Formats: sequence, structure tokens, C-alpha cells
Amino acid sequence: MSDLETVYIENLEQDIIKNIAALKNLDLRKAMDIYYKSKLSTQIANREQGIENLDAKYLAEDLIENEQNLFLL
Repeated sequence: MSDLETVYIENLEQDIIKNIAALKNLDLRKAMDIYYKSKLSTQIANREQGIENLDAKYLAEDLIENEQNLFLL
């Protein structure tokens, strides 16, 4: 992976975490913990089906909808 791709993914992950925090009224540390425990973070790391090209807010909303168990901890 190129340096540019690395920076893009890091920025995407930051934006997803910020969106999770805002949408669920969580502090950033909790949102980060949830994100890195999610299937979504693995999918992005593995570049599955081009998922890393989707909008950060959409991905955050998708995580909230499809991985609700992470918010019960």
C-alpha cells in the first residue's frame, strides 16, 4: 500500500470514528474502541469489495445499524 493510500485510510477511519461519536453521543475514545472492535474496521483493513471508497458517514451509520451489539458493552 502506498503512503497516499495509508493516509487516506487513516483519515477515513478518523472520520468514521467522529461520525460514530456524533451520532451516538459518545466520547471519541469510546467510539474508537467500538470502531476497532467492529467487522467494518476489518473490512476496511482488508479492502473488501471497495468498502473504503464509501462515505464515512454512511459507513458509521451502517456500523451503528448492523453491529448494535458493540454499543451494549
